[in-house]
Order: sequence, then C-alpha cells, then structure tokens
Amino acid sequence: MPKYIGDWKNPIGKNIIVNWEKGPEIRTSDKPNVIVILVDDLGFNQISAYGGGMSNGSFKTPNIDKLANDGVLCTNGYSSSAVCSPSRASLLTGRFPTRFGYEFTPTASTFMKGLNLFSKDNGVAPFIYHDDKEKNIIEIEKMGLPRSETTISEMLKPQGYHNIHIGKWHLGHSKEFLPRKHGFDESLRMDQGSLFLPEDDPNVINAKLEFDPIDKLLWGNLPYAVNFNEGPRMKPKGHLTDYLTSEAVKAIKKNKNRPFFLYMAYWAVHSPLQAKKEDYERLDYIKNHEERVLASMVMSVDRGVGEIRKALKDNGIDNNTIIVFTSDNGAPGYIGLPDLNKPFRGWKLTNFEGGIHVPFIVNYPSKIPAGSIYDGRVSNMDIFSTFSNIAKADYYKKSELDGVDILPYLSGEKDGEPERILFNKSGNYSFLIKNGWKLQVDLIQNKKWLFNLNVDPTEKTDLSKMNLDKMKELEEVLNDKISEQSKPIWPSLLDAPIFIDKTQNQEVNTKDEYIYWAN
Repeated sequence: MPKYIGDWKNPIGKNIIVNWEKGPEIRTSDKPNVIVILVDDLGFNQISAYGGGMSNGSFKTPNIDKLANDGVLCTNGYSSSAVCSPSRASLLTGRFPTRFGYEFTPTASTFMKGLNLFSKDNGVAPFIYHDDKEKNIIEIEKMGLPRSETTISEMLKPQGYHNIHIGKWHLGHSKEFLPRKHGFDESLRMDQGSLFLPEDDPNVINAKLEFDPIDKLLWGNLPYAVNFNEGPRMKPKGHLTDYLTSEAVKAIKKNKNRPFFLYMAYWAVHSPLQAKKEDYERLDYIKNHEERVLASMVMSVDRGVGEIRKALKDNGIDNNTIIVFTSDNGAPGYIGLPDLNKPFRGWKLTNFEGGIHVPFIVNYPSKIPAGSIYDGRVSNMDIFSTFSNIAKADYYKKSELDGVDILPYLSGEKDGEPERILFNKSGNYSFLIKNGWKLQVDLIQNKKWLFNLNVDPTEKTDLSKMNLDKMKELEEVLNDKISEQSKPIWPSLLDAPIFIDKTQNQEVNTKDEYIYWAN
C-alpha cells in the first residue's frame, strides 16, 4: 500500500515512562478542574444512556451512563462540524472554524489523490477531484490551527490552570502548531492517528473493511506511536486507549492540588477497527464481527471514563471537577454498520443529524443536579465559554465567540436554551439551525433541504418546496453567516458524494439522496 499520510520514516522507539509534572503539595486554589473527554467518530446510538445502544440495545456503556446519571444528559448535543479536525478547532476556540479559515481537515494532496483513486464508482454520483486547485495547496506541515486564535488552554493559563493534552491532536503536526504552542503545558499525542496495537500483536483482533478506501489507506500508513511533548516517537504500552487512560490517571494524581484542564482526546473509536482480545471475547453475543470489534473499542472508552472518575474520587477532587463528554462528529457510513447514529439520518461528512447530533454529557456535582435531562441545543463550541465562566475569566463575554456559557441552562438557573445559530460550511455545502428550523444547501447539486426539527427531529419530511417563506428567511440568514467567514487557509481538492441513508458497503441507486462533502 502506498504511503499517503505525512512522513513515516522517523524511527519509533520503545515505550518510555512519562513523567508528568508534579503540582504543589498543598491545594493552592479552589477553582474547579475542567475535563473534556472527546471521543472520535462516536455515534449517538453507541451510548446506551440515550435509550438505544449497539447490538439492538444489548451492548451497554455503564460508566458513561453513570456519568450521565450523576449529572445531565443533553439530548440535543451538536458538534460544530461533521468532520474531526475543524470540529476540534472549534471546540478549543469557541468559534466557527470557518471564522479563521479552518474549513477543511489538514490532509496531504497525495492522500486526497489516493482516496479518489481507490474510491469505487457508485454509478450514481461521481467523485470530483480538482486538479486545478493543486497549485494553491500548501504543504501539510503548514496546515494547522492558527496561532492567532485563543484556545481554552490559553484562556485558562492566566487563571492558574495547568493544561494537559492526551490523545489525538490533528490540528497541525509541525512544531509551530503543536499543543504546547497553543497553551498546553504537557502533551502526550498522536498527530493524525495511530494503530491501537500492532497488526500482528497476539492480543489484538482486527477487522479490515475491504470495501472502504479510507480503511485501506489507514492500514497502509498508520504507525503504532505517540509523542510526549516534542520528544521522539515511541510505542504506547498495550492497547492505545487503555494506555492513554492510564496516563490520564497518572496526570490527575500529579495535579490534584492545583486546578487543571485535561483535554482527553481519545483516538477511539475511529477506524482502523482493532479490539483488545479480552474485550472481544467478552462480547460473544454480538455475531457481526465488525460490530463486535467496534463495540469492544467503545467498551475500552467506557472503561476509561470509569477509571478517570475513580482517579478523581481517589484524589478527593471529584466534587470540584466538571467533565464534558462528547464526540467530534457522528459515526461514519464507511464503517458499514447501519445503526450507529440511529434514529438519525446521515453520517460523519454530512450535516444531516447523524453527522452532527452527538452524545453530550456534563457532570459537575457541585452545580448540576444528578439525573438531569436537558433538551435544549448545546454545542461543543459552548465548552470554551462555559469553562471561561467557571474559571472566572472574562472571555465568555466576548462578542467574537460563537459559543455561549451553557452552565446556567444545565443547572436549571435559566430556562429554555441559548438564543443563537448553529452553522457550518465545507466548500459548497452548508447548514444552519435557527429556532429549531434547519436548512442545508448543496451548491454542487443545487439542492436544498428544510426541516422543522421541533416536530421532525429525524429529518423525514423535507419542507423546502412547501414552506417558501421559511426557506427565504433562512437562506438570507445563511448567506449572511457565510459572508462573515474567512477564506479557507488551504483549498479543498476533492468533493466526495456521501449517501445519506446508505452505508459504504450498500448498493445505491438514483433514488438515494446524497450530499457532496469537500476536503
């Protein structure tokens, strides 16, 4: 398999013990600790707290469910983008990623060419590769989150917080874009991804997706490696998800006496699908091999949530810590499993609810009543403003933020939901949600969808040709919002058709709806 992702020629050394910086011996501040647990490509239906769950509801996520039972389960959580990197940029800055030109995922042009080359002709909608834009592409080393943007960690640092990043970064992997250039004090990272275990490890169960070109490229390119700070690449210790959790537990213990921000960005449950053998064996009631491997990966994240919470309790800081648990976007159709985002239509790489309507759980024992359910719309953009208020910084008052402080709504101090617009743009495809009405526009097809999510949350009835007044109103709002955004820092090279109601391994026909996603 040709190599398309970055430069993998750097040697990978043996695992080295990470020595996290130790905080003071005595607690120096009563400011709360703040934790974001971000899962990669986790669908709404993969968490049993939402009433569904994998394997027709037989698979459970007890630790994540308990996190919700002890806090608030948000039924209308949203990611700011239907793809990982812009979503992460938005989470850390509290702004639409297009505000600062972060419209597309940092990707080498050779990868996009490879994806176009290996993609199967579906007979309905062609892939569109833009050779003419290659002259405007910049090197992947120059793609990253602009240093001019203020991140959560940079906002919290003057408030006395120690900032720790663990897991996936994917916001630029050259030195100028690494976590410690964006306000983190320490970082144990993968830049774009990693194998969870070596492919031939005796303790791994693999599931390869022969129908998926992305899967082929990942298996052919990903290392089994992490970096601590700017040090050399090294092998993790055991299954990647468990290794990251164990390091988080160590970091929590070292920082129990000072306020800290932990950005726990799991690479799971993104493909390639790799389970730890003992997890796979515990799920013998799941007959589909790919689903069983994926459920094992969700199990490892669920276990990690439990261990992180135990570490907080063991160190006496659980009641003074806020945890936000969410996903960077919905589950992808290219995994080939049909119910991961149920009951919603669409996938990662679409703005249908399946791509952006994600699990969102908040736990804050001293502020949020246990067992709460919040039905208002919340977004990963809101994390910045919420943490800003909790830390007694003043950033949440700034007008250039697109997120809002949601704590008063989650605690019951305020009724209803924040008055604001949810929006995203990727090339010729955009959407907005205003007061429960949702408009999507695909300019390549000249196609529009209008849904009233207040009565039709699963987007079954398109009202674009029935409610022309609402269409006109929302189109004006959308066009105004688009006009406020910045030019992309780098262009997209590929517009890929993503079928809304079919997985990658299903046959499609001319009656199937699709959108064009740009990157």
